Amino acid sequence: MHVPRSPSRRAWLTACLTTAVAATVTLAPPAPDPPLRWWKGNTHTHTYWSDGNAAPEHIVDWYVRHGYHFLVLSDHNILSQGEKWFPISEDGGRPLRRSHVEDLERRFGPGWVDERDDAGTPQMRLKNLPELRSAFEHTGAFILIQGEEITDRFEKHEVHVNGLNLAAVIPPQGGDSVRETIQRNIDAVIAHGRAHDRSVLAHLNHPNFQRSLTPEDVAAIRGERFFEVYNGHRGVLNHGDASTIGTEMMWDTALTLRLTTLRLGLLYGLATDDAHDHHGLKTTSTPGRGWVWVQAASLAPDAIIDAMRAGRFYASSGVTLESVRTDDRTLQVAVAAEPGVTYTTEFIGTRLRDDAPVEVGAVLLRSTGARVAYRMDDDVLYVRARVVASRLHPNPFAEGDRETAWVQPVLGPAAGDR
Repeated sequence: MHVPRSPSRRAWLTACLTTAVAATVTLAPPAPDPPLRWWKGNTHTHTYWSDGNAAPEHIVDWYVRHGYHFLVLSDHNILSQGEKWFPISEDGGRPLRRSHVEDLERRFGPGWVDERDDAGTPQMRLKNLPELRSAFEHTGAFILIQGEEITDRFEKHEVHVNGLNLAAVIPPQGGDSVRETIQRNIDAVIAHGRAHDRSVLAHLNHPNFQRSLTPEDVAAIRGERFFEVYNGHRGVLNHGDASTIGTEMMWDTALTLRLTTLRLGLLYGLATDDAHDHHGLKTTSTPGRGWVWVQAASLAPDAIIDAMRAGRFYASSGVTLESVRTDDRTLQVAVAAEPGVTYTTEFIGTRLRDDAPVEVGAVLLRSTGARVAYRMDDDVLYVRARVVASRLHPNPFAEGDRETAWVQPVLGPAAGDR
């Protein structure tokens, strides 16, 4: 290598040193990933855009004031897009009463409500999603995720699938059987995500509504792995009845089938409001009964969806957790305990004997306290946790319900490579 004479040599050495420093900077380790934090949200809510009984801004405002970080307005077969007018009742005979309109004006200011007269019937224009986002979204505090309840059926069986983070309406897909109808609607959501290059999620809603779905139907879903283990609508038989098993036993039955016979992997459970009743006139499906806490690095639709797809969330009707940790043998749960409240955690799973399931959905360990753990035996196929508080739910799905959290299942040693 030719080395220039001084004084050019000094400049040459300086240039070499600068290059070396630059190379060192380039080779520095990448910045650490941002820390994960918990975000509270509800993925199933109805407004005047379909069969809810309140204006969308009334509903969004409720969730903001009650500490939620994200909300999905999931009206039936429609998105909150474009223009829609809703009739106003002057005598209280329709869902939208004059007193509700006046309340919106008081809450959001004069000129907030757009009205018109249609052949003698006063109407109010419903706020669409861009308007709601402008009014309510705040970086790092609250977002709206666009969604739809794709509402379908096969014969007498109701098939409802929520699509989250959609770009456009997905019409009901139909099918020649219950399972084909479920699968075609889930496939449509997955295809929609690919077509629009965005993270989407489909979850199967209230499987016991009208006793429509069986555990085998829930177990058979492919391409997605989400269903509502808890739905706040009092007509959906979360707890089952004399002829129908409850959704928790449905979860365990479906998990066992998916991990043995079907080889389809884990199934995750959500809690949702499915709120339709927002003015206190009815209590069938009111807000604040069920939600999810999602552990993600940021409050953005893709980040929330990706975290849920990775299983980094839990369902709740009142219990808040500090952390959920797993390794290849242990599931640990830490509760954000409240004064005067006690907590019982049940670790629930299925055991295998001679490669066949036994004790489906059995309580493997029951423990009290705010910090508990379960170490799995060799024959455990999967384990999930249910944390029940001593405190009654203030707005229960059913009388006597206690505040609860449902932790997502993890594979046990007996699962092998399933």
